[in-house]
Amino acid sequence: MGYSLTDTVINAGSESLLQYNNHLETCYCIQGEGEIEDMDGVIYPIEIGTMYALDKHDKHYLRAKTTMRLVCVFSPPLKGNESHNLDGNSESSY
Repeated sequence: MGYSLTDTVINAGSESLLQYNNHLETCYCIQGEGEIEDMDGVIYPIEIGTMYALDKHDKHYLRAKTTMRLVCVFSPPLKGNESHNLDGNSESSY
C-alpha cells in the first residue's frame, strides 16, 4: 500500500522526544489534548480534529495534557518490528 496506519494512545502527562528518520508521518487527533514542540521552541497545540504532518523527519517533543489518541499514517510503511525506545536518554526513532 505504500503506507501504514496506526491508532496510537499517548498517556496523559507524558513527554516524548521523537524523530522518524526513515518515515514521514501525518497524525489526526481523535481524543484528548496535547502539543508538539519543534527544536526551535515553537509549540503547536493538539486537540480533537487537529491534523499535523512531519514532512522533513522533524525532531520534536510530543506532550499529552490528557490521554490522547492519534490516527497516524507512516510512509513508507512501518515494518512491524520497529518500536519506540522511550527511555529518556535520547530521541526515539523508527
